[in-house]
Amino acid sequence: MNLNDLTGKKAIVTGAAQGLSHGMAEGLLEAGAEVTILDINSKAVDVAKKFTQNGFTCHAVIADLGNDIDRDKAFEEAVQKLGGHLDILVNGAGVQRRHKSEEFPMEDWDFVINVNLRAVFGLCKLAGQQFIKQEGKGKIINIASMLSFFGGYTVPAYAASKGGVAQLIKALCNEWADKGINVNALAPGYMATEMNTALLDPKNPRYETITNRIPAKAWGQPEDMKGPVVWLASDASNYINGAIIPVDGGYLVK
Repeated sequence: MNLNDLTGKKAIVTGAAQGLSHGMAEGLLEAGAEVTILDINSKAVDVAKKFTQNGFTCHAVIADLGNDIDRDKAFEEAVQKLGGHLDILVNGAGVQRRHKSEEFPMEDWDFVINVNLRAVFGLCKLAGQQFIKQEGKGKIINIASMLSFFGGYTVPAYAASKGGVAQLIKALCNEWADKGINVNALAPGYMATEMNTALLDPKNPRYETITNRIPAKAWGQPEDMKGPVVWLASDASNYINGAIIPVDGGYLVK
């Protein structure tokens, strides 16, 4: 028996038009799941179409996850595209804004917190309702961060949002574990994605500092998220709940 087999499972992945979420969606599809991508980026339609052309079953719903009404409608549409059933939610969408803390605009603070924390809770709530309606059992995988553990620089809103995600999974685990619902988080390390373009510039002094601290001596790639997300979405992790799992090449332990 392959405990990591997701054949027949239905999943929603947010933010999968690009970056880490794209890699996670691909991993779930490769493991046998049917996936609906929720993204504000219209590119998600082309991404879903390409996955389908490659032999997978993938759908796309375009939505502003930062808007409560749009988000709720998009979730309902996504579940309908999956045949009215849901097994897995991956809250992969996230945004970033960088300013010195003493200059950080409140509108940017609200934007980051809204997408990275409020929307995450909103979707967890909807997924929890769906799982309970289905008589329990479901997997929620949120995306934490290295900044769930420390503060970072010039990103106070992002750090606060990811600290909130870390606490949210614990709170939801306490309430939902006995209903058969697993709520966990992956904490990516420093990844070579669009969000880290500024840090990936070799001329940026932080690039060398970060790279030297990673025992693996390499930044992560979207495909490095595939195995961990499949594991948390599968029966192999049924007794894992309320956990934050770093995917960081060893960064945290050095």
